[in-house]
Amino acid sequence: MRRLLIALVAGLIVLLAVPAAAFAHDAPENNQSKWVMADWMLNMFFILAGVALVAFLFAWKAGHFHNLEEAARVPLYIDEEDYYTPEWAYDEEEWD
Repeated sequence: MRRLLIALVAGLIVLLAVPAAAFAHDAPENNQSKWVMADWMLNMFFILAGVALVAFLFAWKAGHFHNLEEAARVPLYIDEEDYYTPEWAYDEEEWD
Protein backbone atom coordinates (compact mmCIF):
# COMPACT_ATOMS: atom_id res chain seq x y z
CA MET A 1 0.00 0.00 0.00
CA ARG A 2 2.86 2.37 0.83
CA ARG A 3 4.56 1.69 -2.51
CA LEU A 4 1.34 2.43 -4.34
CA LEU A 5 0.97 5.73 -2.52
CA ILE A 6 4.59 6.69 -3.27
CA ALA A 7 4.12 5.76 -6.94
CA LEU A 8 0.93 7.83 -7.18
CA VAL A 9 2.56 10.86 -5.58
CA ALA A 10 5.62 10.56 -7.83
CA GLY A 11 3.41 10.20 -10.90
CA LEU A 12 1.35 13.21 -9.89
CA ILE A 13 4.49 15.30 -9.41
CA VAL A 14 5.77 14.28 -12.84
CA LEU A 15 2.41 15.04 -14.46
CA LEU A 16 2.37 18.49 -12.86
CA ALA A 17 6.02 19.31 -13.64
CA VAL A 18 6.18 18.32 -17.31
CA PRO A 19 3.61 20.83 -18.69
CA ALA A 20 5.11 23.62 -16.56
CA ALA A 21 8.48 23.20 -18.25
CA ALA A 22 6.86 23.35 -21.69
CA PHE A 23 4.79 26.43 -20.87
CA ALA A 24 7.79 28.23 -19.40
CA HIS A 25 9.81 27.51 -22.53
CA ASP A 26 7.21 28.61 -25.09
CA ALA A 27 5.86 31.78 -23.38
CA PRO A 28 3.83 33.29 -26.24
CA GLU A 29 3.70 37.07 -26.37
CA ASN A 30 0.22 38.44 -26.90
CA ASN A 31 -2.12 40.97 -25.28
CA GLN A 32 -3.24 38.52 -22.62
CA SER A 33 0.28 37.44 -21.62
CA LYS A 34 1.21 41.03 -20.79
CA TRP A 35 -1.20 40.90 -17.83
CA VAL A 36 -0.14 37.52 -16.40
CA MET A 37 2.04 39.02 -13.67
CA ALA A 38 -0.64 41.55 -12.71
CA ASP A 39 -3.18 38.73 -12.51
CA TRP A 40 -0.96 36.73 -10.17
CA MET A 41 -0.28 39.79 -8.02
CA LEU A 42 -3.98 40.61 -7.75
CA ASN A 43 -4.86 37.00 -6.96
CA MET A 44 -2.21 36.78 -4.26
CA PHE A 45 -3.39 40.08 -2.77
CA PHE A 46 -6.92 38.76 -2.39
CA ILE A 47 -5.75 35.38 -1.09
CA LEU A 48 -3.44 36.90 1.52
CA ALA A 49 -6.03 39.52 2.48
CA GLY A 50 -8.52 36.70 3.03
CA VAL A 51 -6.04 34.77 5.17
CA ALA A 52 -5.29 37.91 7.18
CA LEU A 53 -9.01 38.52 7.69
CA VAL A 54 -9.53 34.96 8.92
CA ALA A 55 -6.53 35.29 11.28
CA PHE A 56 -7.93 38.59 12.57
CA LEU A 57 -11.33 37.02 13.20
CA PHE A 58 -9.75 34.12 15.09
CA ALA A 59 -7.73 36.57 17.20
CA TRP A 60 -10.84 38.67 17.83
CA LYS A 61 -12.87 35.64 18.90
CA ALA A 62 -10.01 34.46 21.14
CA GLY A 63 -10.17 37.79 22.99
CA HIS A 64 -6.82 39.25 22.01
CA PHE A 65 -8.32 42.69 21.34
CA HIS A 66 -10.30 43.11 24.57
CA ASN A 67 -9.17 45.55 27.28
CA LEU A 68 -6.54 47.20 25.09
CA GLU A 69 -6.57 50.32 27.25
CA GLU A 70 -5.56 48.36 30.33
CA ALA A 71 -2.99 46.31 28.44
CA ALA A 72 -1.35 49.49 27.11
CA ARG A 73 -0.91 50.94 30.60
CA VAL A 74 1.04 48.00 32.00
CA PRO A 75 4.42 48.80 30.33
CA LEU A 76 4.16 52.43 31.48
CA TYR A 77 4.40 51.35 35.13
CA ILE A 78 7.76 49.66 34.60
CA ASP A 79 10.63 51.92 35.61
CA GLU A 80 13.58 51.30 33.30
CA GLU A 81 16.72 53.12 32.32
CA ASP A 82 16.39 55.14 29.13
CA TYR A 83 18.40 53.24 26.52
CA TYR A 84 17.10 55.12 23.50
CA THR A 85 17.91 58.78 24.13
CA PRO A 86 21.49 59.61 23.12
CA GLU A 87 23.72 61.54 25.49
CA TRP A 88 23.99 64.57 23.24
CA ALA A 89 20.21 65.00 23.35
CA TYR A 90 20.34 65.75 27.08
CA ASP A 91 22.58 68.75 26.37
CA GLU A 92 19.84 70.46 24.37
CA GLU A 93 18.05 73.45 25.93
CA GLU A 94 14.62 71.89 25.84
CA TRP A 95 15.57 69.34 28.53
CA ASP A 96 16.27 72.04 31.12
